[in-house]
Amino acid sequence: MRRLAHLFLIALVAAGLGGAGQPAPKPLIAFSDSDRADLDRVSAYLNSMRALQGDFVQIGPDGQIDQGRFYIEKPGRVRFEYRAPNPVLIVADGRTVAVANRKLKTVDRYPLSATPLDLILSDNLDLSHNNSILGVRHEVGALIVEARTSTNRSTPNLRLVFADPELELRQWTIVDDQGLPTTVALRDLQTGVFVDSRMFVLKDMKAPVGVKSRD
Repeated sequence: MRRLAHLFLIALVAAGLGGAGQPAPKPLIAFSDSDRADLDRVSAYLNSMRALQGDFVQIGPDGQIDQGRFYIEKPGRVRFEYRAPNPVLIVADGRTVAVANRKLKTVDRYPLSATPLDLILSDNLDLSHNNSILGVRHEVGALIVEARTSTNRSTPNLRLVFADPELELRQWTIVDDQGLPTTVALRDLQTGVFVDSRMFVLKDMKAPVGVKSRD
């Protein structure tokens, strides 16, 4: 999993943010009324997002910077296109996350339910009642949600950062089992877009097909 976490957050491929296939643990904390209100706001914001696109900048644990373009359509579909010289293409089709190396011509596949992608791509999120959520706090101009990527963890290793008070997802950071962080920051986020469904088919590895605004 460390390899994938360095590829793209994955805060989008550590094991099981939703705890798929595992019994739900007892809640680790009791949220205050204020915390629940914040988590309800974030849930409503994430649930309102149906399709979006934008640019991303990934900062690896060694300081390496990669950039690219992403496309999301809920539920469950996402495409991360890294810019050259990074040969990686990541595509989720609603059930499976495929990580392709276009230089080596290899593909690794993982269940979508076993990745933190679920936290962003799922419908009807209710973070205030999600046992993966371990904390919520405020910084200047930001609302930060801390979560764990496995129900076997007792401490958070995933941090989602939202602009506040006008909520907008800005970045996430995943920390691997060796304590090394990878951060993905989003730029030029556009919502209410139409994305061709072929964007989420792995065999489409040439130039992106058209993306246009939805009226």
